[in-house]
Amino acid sequence: MLIGYEWIADTDSEAVQEDQRRALLNAGVEASDIYQDVEAERPALQTCLDAVQAGDTLVAWQLERLADSRSHLLELLQVFWQRKVGLKVLTGHGAVLDTTQLSLDVAINLITALTELETQVLRKRTLKAQAEARARGQAIGPRRKMTAEMIQQAMVYMTESDTSATEIAALLGITRATLYNYLNGDGSPKPAALKILQAKGER
Repeated sequence: MLIGYEWIADTDSEAVQEDQRRALLNAGVEASDIYQDVEAERPALQTCLDAVQAGDTLVAWQLERLADSRSHLLELLQVFWQRKVGLKVLTGHGAVLDTTQLSLDVAINLITALTELETQVLRKRTLKAQAEARARGQAIGPRRKMTAEMIQQAMVYMTESDTSATEIAALLGITRATLYNYLNGDGSPKPAALKILQAKGER
């Protein structure tokens, strides 16, 4: 059985909403079997996950409509694999996730490897930057402020890896308290971080 899931963003036009619904219907999903979310918390997704049975296939228009981070996607794929539920993403880069073509356990292993790789690359970049700063004679001590680049790195660490807050702070050369002045425990930005990120985007 095909089960559809759609997520509508605040910025979606009516045309985008119609494209999403039409894509699910054209893929063979019955209108009565489509779950829809318009909230960031995605309550309908949980209802959808509770409803799917072994042998069902969950169909989503785009990958970002289903998951809001790589760690969230990995969590969902593991649930699907354990419950023998298929997944098919219709458009975008996520369209490679089609269990008729790619097994879920392979997808899980691939995403896990990419997450670990990204974490290691970010760690090496941070350590290299610290070494270069030392070579220039800059003192490497805990900073009280974060730049846009540091905030973005920290957000990736906190949402896409198991790296602890203490280790993230150490890698970025800040204190743990400074990290939490800018980011919540789930990696989402606080007002201070949003102000910096918005200022960068306006340049």
